[in-house]
Amino acid sequence: MSAPRTVVVIGHGMVGHRFVQTLRDRDPGGAWRVVVLGEEHEPAYDRVGLSGYAEHWDRAALALPGNDYAGDDLVELRVGQAAVAVDRRTRTVRTTAGEELHYDALVLATGSRPFVPPVPGHDSPRCFVYRTFCDLDAIRAAAEAAGPGAAGVVVGGGLLGLEAADTLRRLGLVPHVLERAPRLLPLQVDEGGGALLHRLVGELGIAVHTDVALTEIADGGAGVEVVLSTGEKIDAALLVFSAGVRPRDELARGCGLAIAERGGVLTDLGCVTSDPDIYAIGEVAVVAGRCYGLVAPGYAMAEVVADRLLGGDAEFGGADLSAKLKLLGVDVASFGDAHAATPGALEVTLNDAVRKTYAKLVVSDDVSTLLGGVLVGDAGAYATLRPLVGRPLPGDPAALIAPAGGAQLGLGALPDDAQICSCNGVSKAAICQAIADGAHDVPAVKCATAAGTSCGSCVPMLKRLLEDQGVAMSKALCEHFPQTRVELFQIVCATGIRSFAKLIAEYGTGTGCDICKPVVASILASTSSDHILDGEAASLQDTNDHFLANLQRNGTYSVVPRLPGGEVTPEKLMVIAEVARDFGLYTKITGGQRIDLFGARVEQLPQIWKRLVDAGMESGHAYGKAVRTVKSCVGSTWCRYGQQDSVQMAVDLELRYRGLRAPHKIKMGVSGCQRECAEARSKDVGVIATEQGWNLYVGGNGGANPKHAQLLAGDLDAQTLIRYIDRYLMFYIRTADRLQRTAVWQETIEGGLDHIRAVVCEDALGIADELEAAMARHVENYTDEWAGVLNDPEKLARFVSFVNAPDVPDPTVRFDESGPRKVPVLCDLGIPTVPRGGNTGAVAR
Repeated sequence: MSAPRTVVVIGHGMVGHRFVQTLRDRDPGGAWRVVVLGEEHEPAYDRVGLSGYAEHWDRAALALPGNDYAGDDLVELRVGQAAVAVDRRTRTVRTTAGEELHYDALVLATGSRPFVPPVPGHDSPRCFVYRTFCDLDAIRAAAEAAGPGAAGVVVGGGLLGLEAADTLRRLGLVPHVLERAPRLLPLQVDEGGGALLHRLVGELGIAVHTDVALTEIADGGAGVEVVLSTGEKIDAALLVFSAGVRPRDELARGCGLAIAERGGVLTDLGCVTSDPDIYAIGEVAVVAGRCYGLVAPGYAMAEVVADRLLGGDAEFGGADLSAKLKLLGVDVASFGDAHAATPGALEVTLNDAVRKTYAKLVVSDDVSTLLGGVLVGDAGAYATLRPLVGRPLPGDPAALIAPAGGAQLGLGALPDDAQICSCNGVSKAAICQAIADGAHDVPAVKCATAAGTSCGSCVPMLKRLLEDQGVAMSKALCEHFPQTRVELFQIVCATGIRSFAKLIAEYGTGTGCDICKPVVASILASTSSDHILDGEAASLQDTNDHFLANLQRNGTYSVVPRLPGGEVTPEKLMVIAEVARDFGLYTKITGGQRIDLFGARVEQLPQIWKRLVDAGMESGHAYGKAVRTVKSCVGSTWCRYGQQDSVQMAVDLELRYRGLRAPHKIKMGVSGCQRECAEARSKDVGVIATEQGWNLYVGGNGGANPKHAQLLAGDLDAQTLIRYIDRYLMFYIRTADRLQRTAVWQETIEGGLDHIRAVVCEDALGIADELEAAMARHVENYTDEWAGVLNDPEKLARFVSFVNAPDVPDPTVRFDESGPRKVPVLCDLGIPTVPRGGNTGAVAR
């Protein structure tokens, strides 16, 4: 047998690794040996998921499977060793170690480098790029040195720019995003989608500046002063460039390969460069005149080159540039001809400001063929609509983007050759065949077909195909935990685990996601009285819980002090009024008989809390998935119809259950008679007085799907009533699914309300004492979360908007004299300013 030939691969990113894996899988006879040069010291990792590194700072968690080629004698991996020159005449590569490696074939997988605009000051030590582990480590160090609340600027409002902004937010900074185009994600979304995205991102506390350029970066002492083309200046701790990339073609230029006019190595459809022994794949390649910046086209190129080296004649057939993303918790998707560039194309749009969704379909001029589309806010229809691009429309286009229309489109509308996984080119037929061959869950389908193993956007469709084929689906919480929420609750109770890190290490996989983290945070809070901002728990909370206040649409926060049963003394009323006056807050009486104070900036929250706490008030938990309010009428104390003291009962219940964390928010009501002035039957727990005692109703909800509470037990004395509520609430907390209201829980739990009644009233499961003991521990150990922050300097440090001007009032909003409405104030340049609120930092002029 002849000795194997040598292929040298320069670059060990995702595409380079894919090439090595594909070649070795297809070359069992060992016709080729592979030498891989990786400039970074880590072998190939998931660069698409780089932002996840900022959640756990564990490099190994992003390692691509098989990236060390352990046990494969035909692959030699050299990490931390780059190529410095290619000699085409001798067919050798010189490395940074001074070695010369001979090749029979050379594959350039050098990728790209971040583009840094040549503006004055771009080389400041406080300016960074967002590309590697080392880049994120440097950004983290700078953010920690600056401290929480400092401003951070991201240049570029594309995919990576918004990810960078989210990372800065996670690091405690206040992000500002600068984008030269008139909208965010200009390549993916249109004007309408961009407008909604701007609004949604802004509501998350990120200042968005569009249609603006960076003109200068000046030394700002402890940071940098960022000067914009509008004349505005932003004092920031650091700046991150994420304004696009440029192909790393220096090696190709150095050895005389043909280069595209705007950079990148020119290749034909076989990914062959102007030298027949050299190939280029991924972001460095310009295939038939086009450069592709996504990983899926790079994977396709890797497959082409592997085929060519083994004697095939495969060609790169273009790539699906569709994308489905979840940026900052916002769903965004674009597919096909998203910008209606096709001659005669028609656009059908649905812009729902109330639901905060935008959907557009692009169709042919005869409305017969789907050409593309854009989805913002809700991308549930993406998995079904994208495979239909270029195919006949299965129905009225407006109906397909109506709420849940595309998501409910039958799988039968997809032909067998419809591509479900664009990253790996997997069709519906291939997936259905894998299911028929025994792949009966998503991991098995992934293993059999490679579908869903790259970006993961097609995983929901894999689940739907499994269900369509009659396969019973897993009830796993998410891809990181195979258990349900109920099972995780039981594990936490049984093991005493008190951290997400330990729970996922012992019972899950990976680093977690925006599904499992809040769920585990809720479970941990439901099973102890630890402060929710203690240690690691703080990073698991959503925005409202993280700041113990409700984030409002303009970036400010609202504060709701607890007024048990709606009862309040004149002295407390005066303090609330003085706080509202002194901080310039808008006040509103809520439907739950509380006073809501709107418009507080994040650094003002502790100051407001202190005034309220000193006056004897505490957190009303309006921000939490917890017991919030107990509404009451005036009952027998004042009302001539009242049969029991509903006010005192409401006060007792609220003080007993305050701060109790649950799968969803819980509201309660107590009415003093059947006239029902407290509307108790619209609450999760409703209590109505009778001549003999109290009737207990459960499972009522308001909202989009209102439900009347149902009678659980009647004519109860006060002691029995409280004992039953203890059991009911704890049973709900233990057995409900994530984000499941009590009404839905009662409808879906096996046996329904009859089963719940048997457990609560008859102790059918023998757990009544256990449930009551759990509630007793909660009552005994309750502490006020606002006071917990005020008494802890480390927690207090989180509540800073920006470090250089913490007490400056927000000039971008004021109260209109005609009424209590906030209105925008135009800056002196005549341009609407972004409300800074609690999370967006200061803009200096």
